[in-house]
Amino acid sequence: MQKILFNGAWTDSSSPRSQFHAFNPSTKAELKERAFPESNWQEIESIVDAAYEAAQALLETEPSTLAAFLETYAAKIEVATDRLAAIAHEETGLPVSPRLAGVEIPRTINQIRQAAAAARSGDWARPTLDTENNIHSMHGPLGGPVVVFGPNNFPFAYNGIAGGDFASAIAAGNPVIAKAHPAHPYTTQLLAELAQEAANEMGLPSGTVQLFYGTAPENGLKLVAHPKVAAVGFTGSRPGGLALKEAADKAGTPIYLEMSSVNPVFVLPGALEERGPEIGKELHASCTLGAGQFCTKPGLVVLQESKEASALIEQMAESFSQTPPGILLTGGGVKAVSNAVEQLKAAGAKVAAGGNVANTAHFGYEPTLLTVDGDTFLANPSELQSEAFGSVCLVVTATDIEQLKAVAAALEGNLTGSIYSESQGRDDDSYAGLAKTLRTKVGRLLNDKVPTGVAVCPSMNHGGPYPATGHPGFTAVGFPASVIRFSALHSYDNVREHRLPVALRKKNPTGTLNRLVNGKWTTADA
Repeated sequence: MQKILFNGAWTDSSSPRSQFHAFNPSTKAELKERAFPESNWQEIESIVDAAYEAAQALLETEPSTLAAFLETYAAKIEVATDRLAAIAHEETGLPVSPRLAGVEIPRTINQIRQAAAAARSGDWARPTLDTENNIHSMHGPLGGPVVVFGPNNFPFAYNGIAGGDFASAIAAGNPVIAKAHPAHPYTTQLLAELAQEAANEMGLPSGTVQLFYGTAPENGLKLVAHPKVAAVGFTGSRPGGLALKEAADKAGTPIYLEMSSVNPVFVLPGALEERGPEIGKELHASCTLGAGQFCTKPGLVVLQESKEASALIEQMAESFSQTPPGILLTGGGVKAVSNAVEQLKAAGAKVAAGGNVANTAHFGYEPTLLTVDGDTFLANPSELQSEAFGSVCLVVTATDIEQLKAVAAALEGNLTGSIYSESQGRDDDSYAGLAKTLRTKVGRLLNDKVPTGVAVCPSMNHGGPYPATGHPGFTAVGFPASVIRFSALHSYDNVREHRLPVALRKKNPTGTLNRLVNGKWTTADA
């Protein structure tokens, strides 16, 4: 039985008879050599208590120490890249190269280092000095632990103990309680080992990073509602996210969710005439990348009826038909995709390619293209924009530009929305009207590109309106903005100069911190 990471030590679980094994999705074989415990409530509550104690100690920990921890952890992941990639490949079926070793692990290292830079600079805290009123403010730690639930599709970049939520919470000065995803528990354990090594080397409080592998659903709901839990980060399915949100909301716990998105792509008539086949190739490649298991996969394409639109649908149907089924991460994923396709069909969509569970040695579902006319979509918008987490795409054919805009108006909140337009300006008027509607429906608006790339940069918004996320004002990717989620706004009214946090004193020894002083941005030593 694998040990949990509890209060700075690898510890035997107190509920060893409740356990699970991971699967190799490439072979559907259970990985029986390692059993992972399902923690009972008493164990989880002990983890929370230890994390809360760590949170109090972290209130006195220098940001430079947190930055050094993150930098040390990133370096350890970098050294262990080959081993981590090999284990993650076994548990997820994702290719070692280029996906894991060449793309995802480097991205994970990069974002941890960006979080370290944010912690070290302190700019994320937005220190604001108002000398006229003698009231100053800045963002600071929450004073309690952040619970992070990682997803199945990114074993590193979104992992509960290595991903963006983890790095952001630590940069803000909070301990993290990570729940491993059952699709890659050993990968998560190895990451936790490296994190604890780094925490020990930097002298962080013993409960700063903790890990458990699983628990009963009711315990997860109790955990996010625990009075000592300060915030929650979740990436995963809409049903799971909404259940956690309900429990957290009742308890007043801030919870940041990434749940569901079909990422609509609108192709305007001029773009179709100008480069329809090229756009078709881009959409097919984006939809089938990683077997469609990306939260920014384009799952809905909207066209205006024309011979070019018919040609594009025919081209995409042929491409989908000729694409081998990719490896889905879990057996449950196969069932979920199958159910989603059946729901689309029941709502009026017609299968143009695929539509069946794949007859393969691995977990898989045939790449599937469906079509529906604009009238049918507008009569059943909820059912026809359900996410299918695989290589599944629904094409909507609208009668004219007004119906194209009506489809946009009927959309739920999404992470992204894309508009393809003609390069010489022919679609400019149509673009303006469509973008006005689509802008309020998505977190990131794209023009003439597919949405699957998510750059880790300060300007990125990996968020969006409900139900893509739980709150439209925050991003899960991009520093320093993502750190704000796991902070509180601390205001100081008439507090004496020497008692203020260093960042709020008139003379700040850091000298480079950006601060808002009496309404003007300036560096701390200005």
